Amino acid sequence: MAEKLDTSLLIRLSKAEKSAWQEKAILAGMPLASLVRQAMKKATISKHLDRSLFQERTCQIRRIGINLNQIAKWANTYKTTASAIEIIEALREIENALNQLTSEKPTSFPSAQKNGGDEDVS
Repeated sequence: MAEKLDTSLLIRLSKAEKSAWQEKAILAGMPLASLVRQAMKKATISKHLDRSLFQERTCQIRRIGINLNQIAKWANTYKTTASAIEIIEALREIENALNQLTSEKPTSFPSAQKNGGDEDVS
């Protein structure tokens, strides 16, 4: 059974925005209110905190990569020692772990470009 629609929401739009919504509703063959409800169901929310955490994680991974390159250079310079072999093995394990981290896709960072820029809802 359909949920009872017993309340309303007033929003302010520019004339151009209102016309665009109305045109989309006509093209979709549905009432404007239905189109807005449908768009709301598809909207995701992006928090600035999430973006800053993602940027911090990226920065930390970059720093780790720089340190790994320095260690790798040392290990390649001193290839004949037993400790260098152990370091190279450890570097490979760290590299694999970093590759897994960097290949993970963010889960809640919708593109701000989709909704015109500064808003947090896409």
